[in-house]
Amino acid sequence: MSLCAENLHYSYGDRPVLKGVSFTAEAGEFLSVLGPNGVGKSTLFRCILGLLTPTQGRTVIDGKDTSQMHPEELARRIAYIPQSHSPVFNYSVEDMVLMGTTSRVGRFAAPGKAQQAQAMDALERLGIADLASCGYQSISGGERQMVLIARALAQQTQILIMDEPSSSLDFGNRIRVMQTVKKLTGEGYTVIQSTHDPDQAFYYSDRILALQDGKVLAWGHPKELLCNSLISALYGTEVEVYSLRDDSVRICVPADQHR
Repeated sequence: MSLCAENLHYSYGDRPVLKGVSFTAEAGEFLSVLGPNGVGKSTLFRCILGLLTPTQGRTVIDGKDTSQMHPEELARRIAYIPQSHSPVFNYSVEDMVLMGTTSRVGRFAAPGKAQQAQAMDALERLGIADLASCGYQSISGGERQMVLIARALAQQTQILIMDEPSSSLDFGNRIRVMQTVKKLTGEGYTVIQSTHDPDQAFYYSDRILALQDGKVLAWGHPKELLCNSLISALYGTEVEVYSLRDDSVRICVPADQHR
């Protein structure tokens, strides 16, 4: 399932935030959106998810304008995975994942056996079925993020939108979450994440979308884009980008720290 943003504009009052953003994410692709704070990444996601209406432009999924979709139809196509958070109530992990099935049942119906099976299947796919009866607030940050991914899988969509999914995680959990998400693209999922980590974006992404001042600074393959000049321009600081492992990895370091 492909997603295409076409010339998206959005303003908060008289302050423009998105200024003609366009890109395409194909089925099975991992797209990372890079950019400093306040550049419009979250606003872009809200427009894609139908939470905000662009002042100009549109989002298209498999040729259909999302503005013509009912919210329930859109929820069957796109799942949103926020940063790990704590709900007011200490729901069980299974109940948290069950929430992802609501777009597939009637408006006033409760999840039944079929939805419970979907939830458990999602937990098993991610290897965390043993957490099903645990309270969501009592598990680790990495486990919470995996539960949110499981909830998205239970939603049975093919497009996953992720808002800095690993930003609050320790090093080990960050790797586990990113490896899990990357594996999903091999199953045909389209994944779009926002991130502040150029190294991570290079290692996992099929394409990178770099945003600056609400505009697309660059879009394309990581090996073609991720270089000293792009990262320095994007974040306003001089860096040097080094290649490792026959250019399967690139790392960014401050230019003044080089020895």
